Amino acid sequence: MSHSPVLIIGAGPAGLTAAYELAKLGLRSVVLEADGQVGGLARTVNYQGYRFDIGGHRFFSKVPLINALWQEILGEDFLVRPRLSRIHYGGHFFDYPLKALNALAGLGPLEALLVGLSYTKAKLLPAKEETNFAQWVSNRFGSRLYQIFFKTYTEKVWGIPCTEISADWAVQRIRNLSLSEALRNALFGAQQAKDGRVITTLIDSFHYPRYGPGMMWERCEELLAGRGAATLRGVRIERMCHRHGRVERVCGRTAAGVPVEYGGEHFISTMPLRDLIHTLEPAPPAEVVQAANRLRYRDYLTVVLIVKRDTVFPDNWIYIHSPEVKMGRVQNYKNWSPDMVPDPSRTSLGLEYFLWDQDEEWCWPQQRLIELGIEECARIGLIDPGEVEDGTVVRMRKAYPVYDQHYYHSVTTVRHYLESLANLQTIGRNGLHRYNNQDHSMLTGVYAARNIVGERYDVWSVNTEMEYHEEGRTVAREAGDRLVPGQLARPGTDMSPSPDEIIATVLAKLDPVALGVAVGVVSGTGLFLLTAVLLLKGGPEIGPNLSLLRYYLPEFEVTWTGAFVGLIEAGVGGFTLGYLGACLRNWGIAAYAALVRRRAEAKARRDLLDKV
Repeated sequence: MSHSPVLIIGAGPAGLTAAYELAKLGLRSVVLEADGQVGGLARTVNYQGYRFDIGGHRFFSKVPLINALWQEILGEDFLVRPRLSRIHYGGHFFDYPLKALNALAGLGPLEALLVGLSYTKAKLLPAKEETNFAQWVSNRFGSRLYQIFFKTYTEKVWGIPCTEISADWAVQRIRNLSLSEALRNALFGAQQAKDGRVITTLIDSFHYPRYGPGMMWERCEELLAGRGAATLRGVRIERMCHRHGRVERVCGRTAAGVPVEYGGEHFISTMPLRDLIHTLEPAPPAEVVQAANRLRYRDYLTVVLIVKRDTVFPDNWIYIHSPEVKMGRVQNYKNWSPDMVPDPSRTSLGLEYFLWDQDEEWCWPQQRLIELGIEECARIGLIDPGEVEDGTVVRMRKAYPVYDQHYYHSVTTVRHYLESLANLQTIGRNGLHRYNNQDHSMLTGVYAARNIVGERYDVWSVNTEMEYHEEGRTVAREAGDRLVPGQLARPGTDMSPSPDEIIATVLAKLDPVALGVAVGVVSGTGLFLLTAVLLLKGGPEIGPNLSLLRYYLPEFEVTWTGAFVGLIEAGVGGFTLGYLGACLRNWGIAAYAALVRRRAEAKARRDLLDKV
């Protein structure tokens, strides 16, 4: 049995970053990787000289420490790339982030009217509960936009109804984004929330390694080897032996089936929590095993097509919201970096399918999957089938930890048990069962390494609704017009809201810009449609009553020219009324909230005197 001061299981971003940080701190480590390639989900696969990701990996972080690490490892091979992505839905391509004219052109005037009405309803009569993803998104965007731009794609990715996905996931992934922020971005190019923080969903450029994200981790592996830290590929862990609250060794097999054993003083694991619990020897209590078994993971499959065309579409990727095809997203690797393809006259596309490994499609042979990908790409108008000259398929199990309504309680049970093992830390996406970005996973690796030398960082605090940064402290929850929903109430925990939270929730503000746009769209589009109906109907006298609107809209008349003029005038007037109405309501609510707060404080002072 070989022995190392620190043993790290998994050579993905979290595990290799932990080893890299330990090397800086003067500690030797050994990294054990089950696969034959490093990088985990952030690897880059090379097929006939064509490189492709397991999903696109943008390199963007609000953590200066992580940005510095990326630059330190890659240097000049760390490129700045422009972002362009769109949504395909209903036969149209919609710019993403939202661009107002493009969205209206794609949706059409009637759908735009329904979207505006739906958003207005959501602002005036929001759902009282926000326990699931559907409720959370509908309250911020309206049910109509939720159906178009969130529901289909989200259910493709996760394989379960949005009503079964916890609101926690929406908080984590799109917490800063709202319809009003998207509209500001569309109209003014803004890329910051009102409190100054960058909205990562809206960034228009990012860093990317010249030869894909795997280049980062292959380079990191080389640097570690130069510092005496070995990365052993093809070693699959089968047992983790512990005694008296400490892990003593791990046992496994190499790719050739040879049994191996490794001991250590400290252990860091990036294994999926469900798998980790099943490797422990002796086994944990039954309730811990049951909690681990309830954790679910979404699997991922990508069909890569080599297309005989130098340019297929300008986007880095396209979200496929159209329900008539199974694919969820299309990556254009050449537009991530031109060095991802060996021949500039060719383009490689990655068609992403999100599945359970029990699904029929998961077991299909490669050629059948390639034929499915070609047929679906042709159906939505991306390519001609005759242009495809080659293809391959890559599968990745446990790519996404699932945020269902039971995950939090299960993770909490597992976490509490693992904390009884003093020299074991779990990190990374699957090691925390959290849908982390790459920078989040790296930060957990840094934290774990520093904890070994005596510091006290909470790896579980990374990428929660609390802000994170390299000093390891947390600050207050995100500010905004509405409180983001917290996690679901847990049995045996005190989740009672404070008086300020009650006031903020019950007396929530309306966003003036968003409500103004909604009322303006409804007013302008509604008047245009009414005028068009009258003109198409015809007759000796067309719309005498509607003509009375010229007293409020000076240039309006019941003609086709007047219809377009009315669209603009009613839109501007509706925006003004909606904006001012929201401001007046917010001022009134603020005054009432201040009165309620003063009364509550006065009552609290009286109650305090009664106890003296």
